[in-house]
Amino acid sequence: MCGRFTLHHSTEDVAERFAVEQTLLELTPRYNIAPSQPVPVIIQRDSRLMREHAWGLVPFWAKDPAIGNRMINARAESLVDKPTFKRAFSVRRCLIPASGYYEWKKADGGKNPHYIQSADGQPFAMAGLFEKWSDPDGLPLRTSAVITTEPNELAAAIHNRMPAILTRDAEEIWLDPESRPEALLAVLRPYPGELSAHAVSRLVNKAATDEAACIEPAAEPQKDLQLGLPL
Repeated sequence: MCGRFTLHHSTEDVAERFAVEQTLLELTPRYNIAPSQPVPVIIQRDSRLMREHAWGLVPFWAKDPAIGNRMINARAESLVDKPTFKRAFSVRRCLIPASGYYEWKKADGGKNPHYIQSADGQPFAMAGLFEKWSDPDGLPLRTSAVITTEPNELAAAIHNRMPAILTRDAEEIWLDPESRPEALLAVLRPYPGELSAHAVSRLVNKAATDEAACIEPAAEPQKDLQLGLPL
């Protein structure tokens, strides 16, 4: 799954990297983005724009927006069949830019958080879905979910799922409204690019903690349980 991520790159850097033509928000460095919080998303309409959604998908047909608390992720394997995601998969796809994401690895004494990012430190795009829900007074709520898939080799050493990180070519396919389902599903695969990972402190466990210290390497190297080597 993907339950926390970061975006500390500037508005200008993100807009340039993803060819955004219109920005409806100004990014500030964030080091511990948590479910239900606002997240930037990139969508393609007549132009490519970046705006703010709440993290946790609320389908347009939902009676209670609290359903979004359980819909922060969407499994790639169930997008075509699951009613919650089927319509959004067809017509409401987005990119969710990130500088990195966190995952927790089981260890003696609990779970240790790890930070995973591009090896070159550049922002990347996670495949996402979005919805627009309206309350009884007609006020809109725009929400999104991060799609997850099977892990690549590096991520698998930490967790059995990872966000569907897209290559640059895959980003264009994902945003293209003309892309066919088989082409869309083909890009939701273990990320083939280079990533790096390191253990971090448990500061990140508290959603209210949002500071650069969250991504700093843990003070004490944590050993891999299988190989007995520092991560």
